[in-house]
Amino acid sequence: MNATLEAWYHGLEPRERHMVLGGGIIVALIVLFMLLTPLQRQVSAAQVRFSERQRDLLWLQSVAPQLAALKAPTSGHGSESLVVLTDRIARGAGLASAIKGNQQSEDGSLSVHLEQAPFDAFTAWAGELVQQHGVQVVSASIEATSTPGIINASVTLRQH
Repeated sequence: MNATLEAWYHGLEPRERHMVLGGGIIVALIVLFMLLTPLQRQVSAAQVRFSERQRDLLWLQSVAPQLAALKAPTSGHGSESLVVLTDRIARGAGLASAIKGNQQSEDGSLSVHLEQAPFDAFTAWAGELVQQHGVQVVSASIEATSTPGIINASVTLRQH
């Protein structure tokens, strides 16, 4: 087949050979362009995704110390039981007299019942347990009393 094609090509006039050669080059360039254009689009899209992922990684690395500080206990009492920790924080928040009972479950959670507790002290107590000591509030039931700003509450906590 090569010999037949070569014979045909050499049988053409010089001007016709130039036209066939030029047409072949144009067809080859069109095919090459059709193959490379989608590839270039995919490469560009991949570069954009890579840049976005790189920015996300840099941001995550910049906030990692803050996230670690939120999760880790800030006091030296990291080995305290949940009962001791909640009682200590409650005393510091002025809730010692409001705690009417607590009960540890087999799954490690602790149910705490408070009566006639100042709402602001309750939120400070719960906030410190969650934010500084990694305690999770599993459930909470808060009831208003007839005295404004005073509540009764039952809270179930779990230590991470």
